[in-house]
Amino acid sequence: MAETAKIVRFHELGGADVLKIEDMPLPEPGKGEVRLRVKAIGLNRAECLFRQGVYLVHPTLPSKLGYEASGIIEAVGDGVDAMWVGKTVSTVPAFPADKYGVYGEVAIVPFGAIAEYPARLSYEEGTSIWMQYLTAYGAIVLQGKVAKGEFVLITAASSSVGIAAIEIVKVEGAVSIATTRTSAKKAELLALGADHVIVTDEEDLAARVMEITGGKGARIVFDPVAGKGIGALAAAAAVGGTIFEYGALALEPTPFPLFASLTKHLWFKGYTLFEVVGNPEVFPVAKKYVFEHLESGAFQPKIAKTFPLSEVVQAQEYMESNAQVGKIVVRV
Repeated sequence: MAETAKIVRFHELGGADVLKIEDMPLPEPGKGEVRLRVKAIGLNRAECLFRQGVYLVHPTLPSKLGYEASGIIEAVGDGVDAMWVGKTVSTVPAFPADKYGVYGEVAIVPFGAIAEYPARLSYEEGTSIWMQYLTAYGAIVLQGKVAKGEFVLITAASSSVGIAAIEIVKVEGAVSIATTRTSAKKAELLALGADHVIVTDEEDLAARVMEITGGKGARIVFDPVAGKGIGALAAAAAVGGTIFEYGALALEPTPFPLFASLTKHLWFKGYTLFEVVGNPEVFPVAKKYVFEHLESGAFQPKIAKTFPLSEVVQAQEYMESNAQVGKIVVRV
């Protein structure tokens, strides 16, 4: 076995070009950790924000990055059963972004942050599971308690989390209303199962939602953008509805829509995946839910584009272009 491995790190904050592929000594797993021989890496918007220094936690430079990878466990630390060596797994985003990272040929991660996935899935599909499905599950099913026939408004719906939300709404028997800024992605979102698609650069969001819902509005709003668009989301929400804010992609202040909140008795919930993976009672239930729907074929990870590890910079630049529909994957 080689004594070194290629690891992606950055030594300063900035654009994707700050990422460097470095030859580093092969790391050994510590207590409660495993070393994964990485086969594929799933990219997430959070990693771009982390690299820019505008995420929920800040990197300590030089820093690794990355939440999701699939591969084969090749070493385990103290306290981890050696029977796991040789198993194919993927990582769950259940660790601090500033303490671990999976971009590279190998990754050290906590044992509690790995999960097996259906054998029918490829490495590329296996790394495109947990962030998107667990994030959507926690808001829409666990906390939102979506019911059959209800309307769910899903913004930024061409993201991997957005597509996962469309699939979850469908299996729960509810009605999805997906949004996208331009008409370029409308047909594909419909093909992926969205019941309705609103093109926000061309249509009035709130008016279209009210038209689709017969004036009721959306009981659940699932939004990673925030910013000044929160007013339109509040106008589109149903009386007593809940707006889940799970991101801040607008990177601008988010004004509170007071009047809409008062007249509609709205709930606003700041939400992250860590409410699911950090709860020892909820986490196993959520993993089982996702695994079973993957195994049945009800969930099918959508791969937007793949890049080799040598083009990790281009992969992150592609993510920031917002051209993708689904998950961007780096092959190792």
